[in-house]
Amino acid sequence: MFESNGGQQMLSRLCVCVCACVCARSRSVYDGQEHGLFMEKLDARIRNHDRDIERMCNHHFQGFVDSITELLKVRGEAQKLKSQVTETNQRLQNDGKELITSMEELKKCRVQQRNIANTIDKLTHCLPVLEMYSRLQEQMSAKRYYPALCTLEQLEQTCLPRAGQYRFCSIMAENIPKLRTHIRDTAMSQLRDFLESIRKHSDKIGQTAVKQAQLQRSLDSSLSIQPRTLIGRRGRKEAMAAATESDGSPLSEQDSGILDVEDEDDDDDVSGAQELVDFSPVYRCLHIYTVLGLRDVFENYYRKQRRKQARLVLQPHSNMHETLEGYRRYFNQIVGFFVVEDHVLHTTRGLVNRAYVEELWELALSKIVAALRTHSSYCDDPNLVLDLKNLMVLFADTLQGYGFPVSQLFDMLLEMREQYGEILLKRWNITFRQVLDQDNYSPIPVSTEEEYRHYTSQFPMQDPELEKLPFPKKLPFSEFVPKVYCQLKEFIYACLKYSEDLHLSSTEVDDMIRKSTNLLLTRTLSNCLQYAIKKKNVGLAELVQVIINTTHLEQSCHFLEEFISNITNVPPDTVNATKLYGTSTFKDARHAAEAEIYTNLNTKIDQFLQLADYDWMASPPAGGTLSASDYLIDLIAFLNSTFSVFTNLPGKVAQTACMSACKHISTSLMELLLNPEVRQISIGALHQLNADVKECESFARAGPVAGFQGDTLLLAFSDLRQLLDLFTQWDWSTYLVDYGKPTCKYLRVNPHISLALLEKMKETSRKNNVFAQFRKTDRDRQKLIDTIIKQLRNLITQQQA
Repeated sequence: MFESNGGQQMLSRLCVCVCACVCARSRSVYDGQEHGLFMEKLDARIRNHDRDIERMCNHHFQGFVDSITELLKVRGEAQKLKSQVTETNQRLQNDGKELITSMEELKKCRVQQRNIANTIDKLTHCLPVLEMYSRLQEQMSAKRYYPALCTLEQLEQTCLPRAGQYRFCSIMAENIPKLRTHIRDTAMSQLRDFLESIRKHSDKIGQTAVKQAQLQRSLDSSLSIQPRTLIGRRGRKEAMAAATESDGSPLSEQDSGILDVEDEDDDDDVSGAQELVDFSPVYRCLHIYTVLGLRDVFENYYRKQRRKQARLVLQPHSNMHETLEGYRRYFNQIVGFFVVEDHVLHTTRGLVNRAYVEELWELALSKIVAALRTHSSYCDDPNLVLDLKNLMVLFADTLQGYGFPVSQLFDMLLEMREQYGEILLKRWNITFRQVLDQDNYSPIPVSTEEEYRHYTSQFPMQDPELEKLPFPKKLPFSEFVPKVYCQLKEFIYACLKYSEDLHLSSTEVDDMIRKSTNLLLTRTLSNCLQYAIKKKNVGLAELVQVIINTTHLEQSCHFLEEFISNITNVPPDTVNATKLYGTSTFKDARHAAEAEIYTNLNTKIDQFLQLADYDWMASPPAGGTLSASDYLIDLIAFLNSTFSVFTNLPGKVAQTACMSACKHISTSLMELLLNPEVRQISIGALHQLNADVKECESFARAGPVAGFQGDTLLLAFSDLRQLLDLFTQWDWSTYLVDYGKPTCKYLRVNPHISLALLEKMKETSRKNNVFAQFRKTDRDRQKLIDTIIKQLRNLITQQQA
């Protein structure tokens, strides 16, 4: 059989080869012109192959027959085997029916078991989903949104994928975005309520923080207090500890985040400012937005809203400057705002950073300083400015305790110090004027030792001679002196009050007080004294008392310096220490009073001189001595009574006043002679004027004021005396011959004045002698006058040349 198969295979291969050759050859035959020849050769070839095939078949025929024989034998054996197999199969089928039944039952059990296991597995994955969803609903109902969000995340990422594709899972999956949106919107709503609440109650938060700082400062004002380590520390720690619960939720999720400040008791035990605020809405919203991947959105929103609130808080009310309460509310709101921001900075890990808070504080500083400059400029009450300063110091100390730089606020306080000083100067200007107006400008009478001690306790006076005098006695100064001195001390105390708590050194405080006191002395008090001196109704007695008063005040300046040194603890001899200018102030006032005395005295003299009624055409006296004019006698009496009041004045002042009065009388009488309206003067009028001058000289010789040496006071009348002697004695020869010599008898007679007076006398002689021109004596006198006038003119010309 195998050989037959081999032959068949060989034959097949041969046929294939033949066919291939034939095909190749036939293609070439068809392509050429040898078709007939090809067919012949092909037939020959086929015959050859047939012979080969037949020969081969004959060769293998016996093997083929043997194979068929063996196959027939196998056929019988196969029939036996088949019957055996059939019987065996029948027996097997009969025996396996029970096994098959058992296997079917086992299969069913296995299927049921698998189904049960699958069911258990599915329930194992679905029950946590249901339980978690139920817990989610409970958390949502209880408004515990942060745990709800965590549960939602676990449900979505873990439980639902394990549960499989079920309808309830699909419904839950569809609700998850809605629940997230609801949680996000609810958290944002609570945050808005929180922001609105802290905006509304920021003044209460600030008030609490300021009270805590004030309480701490009162406990130990000598130490450098750091309110950050003291104020509200417990509240901050509790907030930090409660910021994250065991499940990661901030504080109590049931809290609304609204400030609960309505029931706060204003007792002595002031709680921390942070304890008034429930920051859970901030923490909750921050955590929720962080879980949602929207932390940047939340941070931007929070910062934007707080910037808006900062601008509202920093905008002062238009009438803030009217009361201290307006400033207090303004400062409390700012403190409350930054206390909240400071707490958020230290408890939220990045919601706000230090740069953001510093930016807000820089904005706040510029707004605060601008607002204070504007509103404080309207204030004219020093007590309100002082209260405002104390409020600002407490405000600055409170914020400094929270780590905010406040140097600009203290610079602003120093600026306000100048304004405060100006307000004080205005207030003391009114006070000084009232004191001056109410003073009687009379020495203070004291009847008892108690009264004496009362005044000496108000004003430092050391006069051993006065102390020895028995009671009653008089103090040299008037009420004005102790009152002004006390007011000076009150001003210094007022300046010291403002300098307190400004963190200034003793030297700086001393310098500020001394500069302010100098302004008070050199500007305010000086102007008031000038006002008192220049008043229209002030008399010579009042001016004398002003001089005495200013003298004593000048002597008290070193006591003021000691007083300032005692309250500032800075020695007066410290290098670069500012000196008080009180001495120069009182000297200037005294000089002004002296000048006013001279002016008033001259004015009084002018009033008497206005009463002078000389008969410029009077005839020469027939004989005897002429008496002085009535007005001059009254003037001399007035001067005597006036100079008697000058006994308490410094000697130089009284002497100057007396000399000034005498000079003014002499000058005024000279002006009467030279008055252009007086065109004619007779020798008789000159004799009357000579009698008046003699009365004045008699007054000068009597020494109305002590201290003049010899005839010094007579020198005031020397010009007038020599002029009158020249005319009354008609000693022109001596005058013309000796003129210009140091030993000239009429050295003080001016040729111009002599010429003017002679012109008037010439005019008089001409008119009086119209009808007596033929008398020889009159003609000679007229010629003499003309000659003298000519000589005087030549003398004047030579002098000018």
